[in-house]
Amino acid sequence: MPAPYPQEFRDDVVRVAKNREHGEKLAVIAKDFGISELCLTNWMRQADVEDSARPGKTREESSELRDLRRRNRLLEQENEVLRRAAAYLPQAGLPGEGSTRS
Repeated sequence: MPAPYPQEFRDDVVRVAKNREHGEKLAVIAKDFGISELCLTNWMRQADVEDSARPGKTREESSELRDLRRRNRLLEQENEVLRRAAAYLPQAGLPGEGSTRS
């Protein structure tokens, strides 16, 4: 997958595309900037989401969701370790339950 374009570049291209002359095609603007028409269309769609002109997840929401999923995976791994440790400890014969010490 190619490296993503900087956000400033994306914003500039979208601004030019939105302010284009009537009848000017997106394909021409995309070619001028060295990107595909599909890429430009996707950027424009995402810009509309960011501007609340279209429903969808903003970049901030996507980032937060990604972070929360990562955190959830980590917590699930920690829980699994604790579950295995809890199952092992009673079998280890450690003093504690059932023993009376004075």
